[in-house]
Amino acid sequence: MSRSQESFNKKEVRKKKEKKRKDKAEKRLARKDGESSSSLDDMIAYVDQHGNITDTPPDPSLKEEIKVEDIQIAPPKRDSAEDNNPIKTGTVTFFNDSKGYGFIKEAIRKEDVFVHINNCIDEIKEGNLVNFEVERGPKGFTAVNVKIVK
Repeated sequence: MSRSQESFNKKEVRKKKEKKRKDKAEKRLARKDGESSSSLDDMIAYVDQHGNITDTPPDPSLKEEIKVEDIQIAPPKRDSAEDNNPIKTGTVTFFNDSKGYGFIKEAIRKEDVFVHINNCIDEIKEGNLVNFEVERGPKGFTAVNVKIVK
């Protein structure tokens, strides 16, 4: 029953198993005695007003009251004054002469509107300030009757 014939690898595996068994037995005894190394209080984390995780509870005097009415879930409602005027103003942000299309950034809402060369009254290029009307196209809004503002 001698173990002299064991290889080095087999001895290492046996040692690791014995060590693991001993560690497990020590942990079991520690749990029985109530000497837990980590308690629930050690595991609790708090978030401060800047969004950082800390281990100290937040100060109740710094708590902000937020009204339910102030929380916006949907996009903001449009002003009816914007929709009454059909002629809009914007700047040409991109225009490709060879392909004949581009985009206009609307001045009020800061939205990009597609423009095709067939819908332009004047010849436009990037950086021009233009007046235009918006129509619903097959893939979204398109600018029509595009004129350069003088």
